[in-house]
Amino acid sequence: MVERLCRGPASVSELAKPLAMSLPAVVQHLQVLEASGLVTSQKTGRVRTCQIQPQALRAAEGWLTDQRTHWERKLDRLGDYLAKDTD
Repeated sequence: MVERLCRGPASVSELAKPLAMSLPAVVQHLQVLEASGLVTSQKTGRVRTCQIQPQALRAAEGWLTDQRTHWERKLDRLGDYLAKDTD
């Protein structure tokens, strides 16, 4: 859903179409994305259109990058320790 919304706004039914899940399940996923601030939606008549919030996506990307860096350092230290232990 996030990948699709990065290409532009889409209705809930458009988001649900390619997925092997029920419409209520799609709505639940969208509610989680909205609660996290990654997605906003607007209802016009009977159609709810969703769109990505780029600034929230950038914040998530920054957090993931920090986590990756943190764990890569830890794994590098573990690798160094294990290499010394086998010498």
